[in-house]
Amino acid sequence: MNLNLGLFGHELVVDNFAGGGGASEGIEQALGRSVDLAINHDEAAIAVHTANHPGSEHAVADVWDIDPEKATRGMPVGLAWFSPDCRHHSKAKGGRPVSKSVRGLAWVAARWAAKVKPRVIILENVEEFLDWGPLIKGSDGKCRPDPARKGQTFRGFVRALGRHGYQVDWKILRACDYGAPTIRRRLFLIARRDGLPICWPKPTHADPAAPSVRRGKMKAYRTAAECIDWSIPCPSIFDRDRPLAENTLKRIAKGVMRYVVDSGDPFIVPIANYGSGAVQANDIHEPLRTITAWPKGGSFAVVSPTLIQTGYGERQGQSPRVLDLHKPLGTVVAGGQKHALVSAFLAKHFTGVVGDDLRNPVPTITATDHNALVAANLVNLKGSDRGGRNLREPMPTVCAGGTHAAAVAAFLAPYYGSGSGETGRDLRAPAPTVTTKDRFQLVTVTIEGEQYVITDIGMRMLQPHELAAAQGFPPGYQLEEANGKRVPKYTQVRLIGNSVCPPLARAIVEANFTHERRFMPAPDAVAA
Repeated sequence: MNLNLGLFGHELVVDNFAGGGGASEGIEQALGRSVDLAINHDEAAIAVHTANHPGSEHAVADVWDIDPEKATRGMPVGLAWFSPDCRHHSKAKGGRPVSKSVRGLAWVAARWAAKVKPRVIILENVEEFLDWGPLIKGSDGKCRPDPARKGQTFRGFVRALGRHGYQVDWKILRACDYGAPTIRRRLFLIARRDGLPICWPKPTHADPAAPSVRRGKMKAYRTAAECIDWSIPCPSIFDRDRPLAENTLKRIAKGVMRYVVDSGDPFIVPIANYGSGAVQANDIHEPLRTITAWPKGGSFAVVSPTLIQTGYGERQGQSPRVLDLHKPLGTVVAGGQKHALVSAFLAKHFTGVVGDDLRNPVPTITATDHNALVAANLVNLKGSDRGGRNLREPMPTVCAGGTHAAAVAAFLAPYYGSGSGETGRDLRAPAPTVTTKDRFQLVTVTIEGEQYVITDIGMRMLQPHELAAAQGFPPGYQLEEANGKRVPKYTQVRLIGNSVCPPLARAIVEANFTHERRFMPAPDAVAA
């Protein structure tokens, strides 16, 4: 076994259910060394873990097939981390049948407690893990949790750890409070048998408006926009070979209304960073929602409206001089913002969920994530030129007299469901005449006193490297290639969604082991 004699001296660190390495990354950041043993049944997960943590020994095996005594070879264990499959505890499972064997994976921790007695055990799961109880068979013959015995098995699990000499405590923590740009909420259980206190880390980040942030005592939440790679195009939803589902269109329309048209303060993407090839960090105030490993297809999408403001002194009949979104921003004149902008928000492709402002943390990322970036192109209500609708090209001025802008407004009218009885028009049919006084089907946005109309809406799913950033993985964490092979995109998303947020794992481990540093010899003494 690869022994790294560091903070724990001769003690081992073991990561069960290691996955792609989220917990291991946080542990390594906290302790300054790799975990000694990483266990997972998934070969793809272990390949990614190995690529990022080559100093660990790896076991591709079912956790029940690992004998703790043989695996540790008689060495004492300082920390054993467990992140058992959460799907059959999660509320996202709804009323669907659950598996007793999957729900019982946490008993592996009790097995390690009985056989090798790790000094500290840390377990991570969804907050519904507290409701872990017996199952009953329904009329369909399938098993579901017994509501009358909710939490019974969890309490038995805690008692089992107690019989092996452990003091146990648990708490629900949010990753955004510890520096990850996601609001992911998870239950953490800590058990220790060394007589030292169980310590919970103090939050380091908070809402930008919080007094602690304003006084400089805490940092502002990291946000969804920080994770977006603005160099990736956001294709139009109207030019797709396969039309989007009606419910998806409804969610996009509602999101455009909520986060662009009616917001009063839509998130604006600085053009200096749009298409620059770098992930942008914006002056925004909240983190992304929780990232999970499923459902299939991904759940976060980006929606971003592009705003074009004209007025550079064009001659009579001259086309407006607008800016290429892929070039550096030109001089901003004193007369106002004379350049193109992009307004964006996240669309969450779950039933009944509209989306979220990019100034918020990322929602929970699932194993097959459903978050998409949506972009609505807007142009200023000045001039008389008709515009195209390619998100990657500048837009000329569009008048209020009915052009492509009205066609997109026709999309918003039927799908937003305003209750007015207006059914809208087919986008392939001519748009009705629209005037500045009677804005039939014309949706306008006012930003800093200037009026804009929507000319296009683009959408794309968030990519694995964006989701990894939202989950709190450090830049350069290798997900695309492992063991000399390309890792499929769906596998990357699954590994990210199933992972522990590294900043949160780091905070918990530091809180429970940093106080021991004073008992350890100096690095030079260890080396000697």
